[in-house]
Amino acid sequence: MIKVEAIIRPLKLEDVKNALDDLGVKGLTVTEVRGYGKQKGFTERYRGTEYTISLIHKVKIETVVEDDQVDQVVDALCEAARTGEIGDGKIFLHPVIDAVRIRTGERGVDAL
Repeated sequence: MIKVEAIIRPLKLEDVKNALDDLGVKGLTVTEVRGYGKQKGFTERYRGTEYTISLIHKVKIETVVEDDQVDQVVDALCEAARTGEIGDGKIFLHPVIDAVRIRTGERGVDAL
């Protein structure tokens, strides 16, 4: 099993959810996060004063999938989240040793 963790633009969340639903991804965790990469933030003006916003609002999506689904999930994430501009996000893949469904005690892929 592989944990797929994607940091994307908030406006692309619905597109990504729909793409993952189409693949049959069973569960998803979504967290609002802030951070920066190559964008390095932006500058805004408010009532004549300039403010530098260094942490950009993003959304982190996490899901665990079977090994044979990883390439499809990554491709779907890239296609659904891409705008072609700096700040589209990143995808990280982590190996998962085991998973346990608390309610039933099922383990491994059965717990997904």
